[in-house]
Amino acid sequence: MEEFIITLRESLEAALIIGIIFSYLKKSGKDELKKYVYIGIVLGMAGSVVGALSFHILVGNFDGLYEQIFEGVTMILGAILIVYLIIWMADKKDTSLAIKNQVDSALKSSKKFGLIFLVFISILREGVETTLFLNAASAQSSISLISAIFGILAGLAVGYSIYVGLKGINLRYLFNISSALLVLFATGLFARGVHEFQEAGIIPTFVEHLWNINHIINEDGTFGGFIKSLFGYNANPSLIEVLVYLGSLSFMVILYNQKTSAQKV
Repeated sequence: MEEFIITLRESLEAALIIGIIFSYLKKSGKDELKKYVYIGIVLGMAGSVVGALSFHILVGNFDGLYEQIFEGVTMILGAILIVYLIIWMADKKDTSLAIKNQVDSALKSSKKFGLIFLVFISILREGVETTLFLNAASAQSSISLISAIFGILAGLAVGYSIYVGLKGINLRYLFNISSALLVLFATGLFARGVHEFQEAGIIPTFVEHLWNINHIINEDGTFGGFIKSLFGYNANPSLIEVLVYLGSLSFMVILYNQKTSAQKV
């Protein structure tokens, strides 16, 4: 499930960015520049694939203690990027206007290479984020490639629908739902990252198992495994894990509410 949410969110953002760029070029009477957008898309996708394969090879070279440390770092970094992504979206009053301004800057510098580079970086950024988030998710539990692909297709479909004129889709509502789920996912990543560091002996445990409710909801069972992979559920967490989970969740909720409230003023 988490892989579907991740790929849906990232592919939707990429599709919306490209859709906004196409629309802006059309309204500006610069349809001849669309071919450079396509070049940027191809280069961005190629770069994302190369980055994903390189990351996979790098991960395969770690084992034992180093693997635990690497997974912990990846989870923490993935959680930080998710927080940045959520806050960035909440902080944008008009994402479309921000992208159009970027296009204007790119066209002023160089019509060809500036536009290609803007699209390339936009696609590559989404690809790198997807790779990192999926790797962090896979460290908690197995992920479904089919679910991830469906997420990509769904994101592209929604993005294309908006591009061709289905304005009835409440984009803010969609992003608010996905943001809420990603907040819980990021919180789980923070706690799981700390767990990996504890197993590696880098962070002290203090109280190894604050409670154990595996007899109620087994984290290795069907439902337990689902909420573990999506929300970082741990049936027998340590004291530090619980404190990190509650602290990071409170921080993200407060920060997100502040950002969204500021946009309503």
